[in-house]
Amino acid sequence: MTTTISGPAPVPAPSSSPGSKPRSRFFSLDNRFLAPVLITGILLAGQITFGFLESYTRTLLAISASIAMELILGRLMLGKWPHLASAYITGISIGILVRSPAFWPYILCALISITSKYAIRWHGRHLWNPSNLGVSALFFLAPASVAGLSIQWGNALWPMLIIWALGSAIIWRLKRFHICATYVATFLALSGLRSAITGDPWLAAVAPITGPMYQLFVFFMITDPKTTVRSWRGQCVVAFAVAVAEALLRLNRVVHAPYYALFLVGPAAVVIEIWWNEHRRAALQRADDEHAHETKPALVEASACGTSANPVQSL
Repeated sequence: MTTTISGPAPVPAPSSSPGSKPRSRFFSLDNRFLAPVLITGILLAGQITFGFLESYTRTLLAISASIAMELILGRLMLGKWPHLASAYITGISIGILVRSPAFWPYILCALISITSKYAIRWHGRHLWNPSNLGVSALFFLAPASVAGLSIQWGNALWPMLIIWALGSAIIWRLKRFHICATYVATFLALSGLRSAITGDPWLAAVAPITGPMYQLFVFFMITDPKTTVRSWRGQCVVAFAVAVAEALLRLNRVVHAPYYALFLVGPAAVVIEIWWNEHRRAALQRADDEHAHETKPALVEASACGTSANPVQSL
């Protein structure tokens, strides 16, 4: 009589609806086309409604310069052709946020922004959001030649509502909505405090957050996965700190307060996180080394005792 031993029965793959996997993959962190789609929607809504671009030519120039610099540096520094979604977002952000009759600010801002990703790094991470660094540097160094976008949506609420709804849905699926919510809630609360201090109407203090500039700032700059801290709680704390720093700058009549606030707070938070992680890793390594050093003599002694007590086992 023979006995046949068969392997375990194959486990059927979990069933899923045909459209669930492509949909979940589209709304995931791996899909790097989500952000370009959203920022293009902001551009189209603003341009169709108010014509807020300085010109199509300047915006295309900023996008082209960003993509070209990304290709060059990615090939030279990394030895491969980089994904261009980040460069596109940087270029289109510059085209929307920067206002200048000249062409050179758009090129210079794009070059500074993209170069910072490769030149200003610590422990493998770049510290500044590229477009935030480029725009902040341009506003600070060339205020006579460059201005920022100051157009609001006005009384036409539908473009603002569509962009906020679409952006919130996408950011929610990317699990970064808590950053936006923390910043917006803090901004609204501090607007009341600024209104009480300055005597300005509360609606005037709140008005800037309804404009397209803040949509770019909230959905793209402060939520940038490459330049934000890693923990959920830390991200909320940093968003709160950015809003506080902005409120202080606004009380001092700083025009480009949100950009400068993120410029100061964001990199400082990343540096602190990197330092803390390295410090904790070093402490754990020292503890492991000390434990290994303490247990090694005991193991050697136990091994020697075992050998002497059982000499036959060594034969």
